[in-house]
Amino acid sequence: MSESAPNDGVRRIASGGPWEESIGYSRAVELPNGLVLVSGCTSVTGGRIAEGGPYEQTVTAFGVAVDALKELGLGAEHVVRTRMYITHARDVDDVGRAHKELFGAVRPAASMIIVSGFVDPTLVVEVEVEAYRGERA
Repeated sequence: MSESAPNDGVRRIASGGPWEESIGYSRAVELPNGLVLVSGCTSVTGGRIAEGGPYEQTVTAFGVAVDALKELGLGAEHVVRTRMYITHARDVDDVGRAHKELFGAVRPAASMIIVSGFVDPTLVVEVEVEAYRGERA
């Protein structure tokens, strides 16, 4: 991952994901007030979609998000909000189980939203994470 910090005090992290450059976004952005926003993450790692079903895709997608937080010196314990976008209501239990395993002790605010699809039809989940560090000095 790489980092940039313009004069506005905002830190931006790039992971080199396949769509970051072509669409023009950062994997994670940290604001001076300590709020960290992690862009939508899927189970694409190393250019490939993780094998397995909704549970495995969720674990991998949250792993991508937590890796971005680690680049900023944060971890899962700093997560205050999650959003899970899924393509089928039948996946709620599997996605929810993965979320609970990762964040059950943290208990962030969370949403799970059913959407019509993603850029690759084999993806069944995308996640977003917000974390809070506190204001930087």
